Amino acid sequence: METFTRLFGSLLVFVYHCFDRVVINGYLSGLSRPGQVVHFFQNVLGEPVIGKEVLSRRTNEYQAWVEAFARNHGIAIEWAEPKARKEDYVRPALRRMERAHRHGVYFILKSMEQGQTFRSTVPRFATNDPNYRILARQRSRFTHYYFYIRDEVLGPMVMRAASFFPFQTTYYLNGHNFIEKELGREKVGFRKNDNAFLAVSDPQALQAAADRFTSEVIRKRLEYWTLILGAKFSKRERAAMNLRHFYAVSQIEYCRNFIFKRNFPIHRIFERGCEIGLWRTTANKIAEVFGQRVTKRLKGKLNTVVEQIEHGHHIFRAYYRNAFIKQYEKFSTYLRNEACSNNLADFGLRKSLDNLAAVREKLLAVTDRFAAFQAQLLNVHVDFPLLQRIALPVIAGSVRYPGIKNSRHPHPPPDGSAAAQQYGGLRLARQTDTPGRTHQLRAFRPNLRVEPASLRSAQAQRAWAPGTRRLPLCLPSHSQRRAGGTPAPALPQTPLRPAGQQLDLTANSKPPITRPIPPSKTSSTCSPQPDVTCSNVEVLRFMNEAVRI
Repeated sequence: METFTRLFGSLLVFVYHCFDRVVINGYLSGLSRPGQVVHFFQNVLGEPVIGKEVLSRRTNEYQAWVEAFARNHGIAIEWAEPKARKEDYVRPALRRMERAHRHGVYFILKSMEQGQTFRSTVPRFATNDPNYRILARQRSRFTHYYFYIRDEVLGPMVMRAASFFPFQTTYYLNGHNFIEKELGREKVGFRKNDNAFLAVSDPQALQAAADRFTSEVIRKRLEYWTLILGAKFSKRERAAMNLRHFYAVSQIEYCRNFIFKRNFPIHRIFERGCEIGLWRTTANKIAEVFGQRVTKRLKGKLNTVVEQIEHGHHIFRAYYRNAFIKQYEKFSTYLRNEACSNNLADFGLRKSLDNLAAVREKLLAVTDRFAAFQAQLLNVHVDFPLLQRIALPVIAGSVRYPGIKNSRHPHPPPDGSAAAQQYGGLRLARQTDTPGRTHQLRAFRPNLRVEPASLRSAQAQRAWAPGTRRLPLCLPSHSQRRAGGTPAPALPQTPLRPAGQQLDLTANSKPPITRPIPPSKTSSTCSPQPDVTCSNVEVLRFMNEAVRI
């Protein structure tokens, strides 16, 4: 995390971390097992037979109470539309509640979903007790109620209550809604869009409000709404059974948010992070980010993927068993690293709500390690000093070779020199170790000498045709040029044809005088025959012209 802040600190406005989405399941501790249910109906309520009619009676009573509650408080209760987001459907009712500065339930949706319940069946074979029934847990499809609440402390939240016995409840919270309430109570200016704070007058107050989202605050508000909207039990039933609710974390998300000044760096960082992450985020690196080890007993996912939720909105995910960390950008200046866990046992934690502080520390460390790993990949000035190393000189023994540098304005040749007079256009310079000294390659051209010399390369020692003139080219050494020796006579400068012009072999032109070449003993496929239309002298002139260019 320190590396990320050091690299992009000048581009950031502020950074904060908090809980995002929290899903909590509520269970009745005294009615979670079949034996406890049998004891409740037979010993507490005095029901001799625990059949389907007994269980349906409790369901009908609760459904009737929900209908009466919605009718008495003027709350709309409807069936949820298929393939439609419930939050978008009830958002107009939430806006009306906010404009009126009211708190409480503002909408109720009904939905047919899978849930935990009990099933009573008659034994297959007759028993001595005619009232004996087999009671077992099962998952079935029945009606669930979604209560949309605007709480005074937690902000907008949702409570889902099952209409079948044992009336399991589920709560959907968001840490950003709690922070919004805290900042409004402290009169701190902020700008919030969806579940993200894009601007705030006091970043320290924002982080302090996020740290106050504790298990004690959550439990107090959940107990309040469960008592009002949950299944009803009399005082005698509560005294005879342990009907307290046990709250367990089902899904939890912890995010670290980076707010940038402009959109350009955030888009480039996210784009480059996805490219490098898919290649460098290996299995061992994912386990290191989550603080775990990869063993043969590992079960679950262990991979990375880039998902497209909607057009132009991509999310980078790295999965580890039942948890994952994701990164995405939104609102042009907002970058989020978010760790999500669907089973806290992957981190060696218990799912009770009382362990929320330990969950915060564990997931915060995961986001820190992911940010540090990504900053290490993006820190190309440290990891990939390619241009820097190319520009440095290379020393091999007693020889020092200069590095490659981008010289847009090479040193011009001295005024009055042959190179400056004849080749005043393009100038090629090679930087040497001595400051201010350059070697002009074009200055070597007038010093070409015609003298016999031994052929050094094996390729040059091939057979020549009889009578062919061999004019080797010898460049003077650097010490001879510095001594100021008299330049040797150069080759005769005869007019040369342009590069794109072909030879004129018409009747008016005279063919070049060449000596017939004896046929070669090798195949023309392996060694093509030379062109007899061009003399050796002209070939040499062409080579000379190439040296000048």
